Amino acid sequence: MTPEEIAKLPYRKNVGVMLVNAAGHAFVGQRTDRQPHEPPAWQMPQGGIDKGEDPRAAALRELQEETGVTPDLVTVEAETDGWIAYDLPHDIVPRIWKGRYRGQEQKWFLLRFHGTDDQVILDGDDFQEFSEWRWLPADEVLEQIVPFKREVYEQVIAAFRPHL
Repeated sequence: MTPEEIAKLPYRKNVGVMLVNAAGHAFVGQRTDRQPHEPPAWQMPQGGIDKGEDPRAAALRELQEETGVTPDLVTVEAETDGWIAYDLPHDIVPRIWKGRYRGQEQKWFLLRFHGTDDQVILDGDDFQEFSEWRWLPADEVLEQIVPFKREVYEQVIAAFRPHL
């Protein structure tokens, strides 16, 4: 696909979850779908919004699908005022979502985790999103995120910093 063709594509609606523990550290997971030659790709839980689904409900569903953390183990503390968009690198666009989207437009939610680490279950869904996970201070999260998502994560952390 040419850059001009990609620029005409829409953004995919998506939700993101910043799950934080009592210490204010954020959950990050190592993606299972990275290629062996690629550097580690850590991210916070995120996923698409189903047709007719409310973004908050999508965030709770995605969190449970990707981490095993159920809604009764979290409190929704904040959400971004608007949507935050990012573009995928051009070489990735044709491989993801059948080349229908240029990137994602995300609504982010800050969820406080009230459970214990053994309640995080990465292999509970049909598709395992993460191979491993850890808690990181917010400022260290930025160092671990793939470069094309760093600007989004900077905005999310800035929006939620008063709650951390």
